[in-house]
Amino acid sequence: MSTVITPTDVPDLVATTLRDLGRLKFQQIAQNLVHYEVFSKWFKKDRMSFDSGIGIQRTLMSKLGSGAAKHTGYLDSDDVTMPDVLTQMTVPWVHAQTSWGLVYQQDILMNSGKELILNVIKPRRADSMIQLVEMLEDKAWSAPASSTDKLSPYGLPYWVVANDTQGFNGGLPSGHSTVAGVNLTDNPNFKNYSFKYTTVSQDDLIKKLRTAHRNCRFVSPIKSDDYSGKSGDRYRIYTDEATISNLEDISAAQNQNLGRDMASQDGLVTFRKHPVIWVPQLDSTTNAPVYMIDHSTFYPVCLRGDYLRESEAKEVAGQHNAFSVFVDLTYNYICVDRRRNCVGTTGA
Repeated sequence: MSTVITPTDVPDLVATTLRDLGRLKFQQIAQNLVHYEVFSKWFKKDRMSFDSGIGIQRTLMSKLGSGAAKHTGYLDSDDVTMPDVLTQMTVPWVHAQTSWGLVYQQDILMNSGKELILNVIKPRRADSMIQLVEMLEDKAWSAPASSTDKLSPYGLPYWVVANDTQGFNGGLPSGHSTVAGVNLTDNPNFKNYSFKYTTVSQDDLIKKLRTAHRNCRFVSPIKSDDYSGKSGDRYRIYTDEATISNLEDISAAQNQNLGRDMASQDGLVTFRKHPVIWVPQLDSTTNAPVYMIDHSTFYPVCLRGDYLRESEAKEVAGQHNAFSVFVDLTYNYICVDRRRNCVGTTGA
């Protein structure tokens, strides 16, 4: 005698099926992007961080005091200064979610065999997760239009801001008066490196990348606890398809006997051994940005206990034959040292 599945059995059935998702196969051709840099690299355990509280707070030592270090005579009078060298950075949480659902009669009773139920659940769950990942990917390459936007995350262009003047001139993102609550007039060291280039060539873009690479590699003379130290590839360079295509041409044409800034290995272009990554979202920009990002300083922070938290299957309010499953993510991006990051464009 076959077992009758009742509506009260649906949550347990879904939970059991989710634990067994590896049995059936299907060819997924629904995704819109070739690859997913943000979710596959930035949200890796060795890159991301977890925190709690009502927001993300970090303390920055953003300036040095004056007059503390000097040469003196043995018996000269002491003159002790008490400088205020710290400032607080505050980043709000943002929340993302996705969901998928089942209908008792259509999805459970009409597909009552274990294999058939699995075949219903697996693609719906995959669909909801791909949609979430694609949303994360899109939002990571944009900044909130203004400080009144409470829904959008602080994507990379919020932290690494373009400027036509070469040097540490990447200041406020458009529509904002501070960066994560940090006043840049009082804390000028909280600016990223920027430059403008005209052509993708050795004498223009690559030469300026060399200069930026030297200027952004800060090494502290004293050891101290800080927020960096993430493992994995420290620097990654992001750009659009047209720019990376030109960099590939330069890499192919370089004389190996002279030493090379650009290289190519297994189809991956590198600059001084740092991978250059094509980002499809940057193809729609008009200024061909080239981001050189130190991922020991820029990374996602997730609310502890709310990283891709998947709910049980629950009855939909007002629809007793429908069940839904939600996946929640509370997170944002932070950059604890903007000076270690750079962006070059053809015009800010």
